Amino acid sequence: MTQPEHDVLKAAQDNLWLHFTRHSSYQKSEVPTIVRGEGSYIYDIHGKRYLDGLAGLFVVQVGHGRGELAEAAAKQAQELAFFPLWSYAHPKAAELAQRLASLTPGDLNRVFFTTSGSEAVESAWKLAKQYYKLIGKPLKHKVISRQIAYHGTTQGALSITGIPAFKQMFEPLVPGSVRVPNTNHYRADETTGVPGMTPEEYGYWAAERVARAIEMEGPDTVAAVFAEPVQNAGGCFPPPPGYWQRLREICDEYDVLLVSDEVICAFGRLGTMFGGEKFDYVPDIITCAKGMTSGYSPIGAMIAHDRLFEPFKNGDEIFAHGYTFGGHPVSAAVALANLDIFEREDLLGHVTRNEPLFRATLESLKDDLPIVGDVRGSGYFWGIELVKDRDTKETFNAEESERLLRGFLSQALFDAGLYCRADDRGDPVIQLAPPLIAGPQEFEEIGGILRSVLKEAWARL
Repeated sequence: MTQPEHDVLKAAQDNLWLHFTRHSSYQKSEVPTIVRGEGSYIYDIHGKRYLDGLAGLFVVQVGHGRGELAEAAAKQAQELAFFPLWSYAHPKAAELAQRLASLTPGDLNRVFFTTSGSEAVESAWKLAKQYYKLIGKPLKHKVISRQIAYHGTTQGALSITGIPAFKQMFEPLVPGSVRVPNTNHYRADETTGVPGMTPEEYGYWAAERVARAIEMEGPDTVAAVFAEPVQNAGGCFPPPPGYWQRLREICDEYDVLLVSDEVICAFGRLGTMFGGEKFDYVPDIITCAKGMTSGYSPIGAMIAHDRLFEPFKNGDEIFAHGYTFGGHPVSAAVALANLDIFEREDLLGHVTRNEPLFRATLESLKDDLPIVGDVRGSGYFWGIELVKDRDTKETFNAEESERLLRGFLSQALFDAGLYCRADDRGDPVIQLAPPLIAGPQEFEEIGGILRSVLKEAWARL
């Protein structure tokens, strides 16, 4: 090990506060340190290569090491490194807003830039509250979201999040958030108490829980429903057929805004630019971030329907909300260059064409691995739920889950050359979301590593 490498590892150990990390894990070992990326692969400080099976954090859509994105950033920084969008515009933000509006479904044409997904969610809730006050419905402020769903870490976004363990240390949170069941059809029997529901029946049942929640809270108090096209936390829950259509009907019936939280799902992750194209619905607001620049520079956005902007067009009304770095010129320039790559390389078509093979590769794990209970997801966004008994769907208790996921799987998968996520927000799952440029060769490598490591995990049980 060279002295510079030693210094970096020591700095990571002594001074860096990692996100969502048990630092006790590194008391006797070095912090894994990634220094380079190329295509679908990343390299650690010792030169070892790993397949990036999570696209960083559902982010690096076009792959690592794209020189043209770095060049776009450098060129913009030389021309205009920074200017805020507080009562002023700059060309790249205006151009990006127009381009995003051309890609969204329906009349979602107003783009409010942020620097992250949490900020986009925060912005959407604040807009919903103010919008209803301005149109004479001042009591409408509550938000309905789904169990186990993750919507961010800022106080408002965390309040909407449905993972109790993430929230308890930061309470009291923002009041007015209400939870309903999610779209996990694999666990529908225990969720509903009604065995044997088809996906369509369960989708209708789950959507109706939103209607019941609105009625219980009082329609005059509910401002918005927040939901992801495919829910991340819990392990990639796709919507059952008809779910989004019924959700749209319910929101229209009760005059509630439908917010599609696409921080993960937008920009090709599902094979479409936005979730509405994949599942045939038009929301009132889209929140997005991550893949807009493929992670080469931070940016996020709340994209709102034209009618939500109407109260702000005239008179002295303002949306008293903003971020210093929202719509940053460098990030906007990178986002535009990123979208150019999407078009030039037909990444949406690439994901759509390869989705069946990716799914088949993961589903083939069921053939000889009893630990694999369910494989679910969409596009390049998949979850594998692990079980003790496939026939009964018996899951692991807390101690077993701790031993399986953190005690073995996370490290074993990484050591085998696959960076992905093994988590138990809900039931134990492994999540895969490779860069959108990945294809059959990467799928085969993912499948091989998973099969080997999961076989050992089952033997250890």
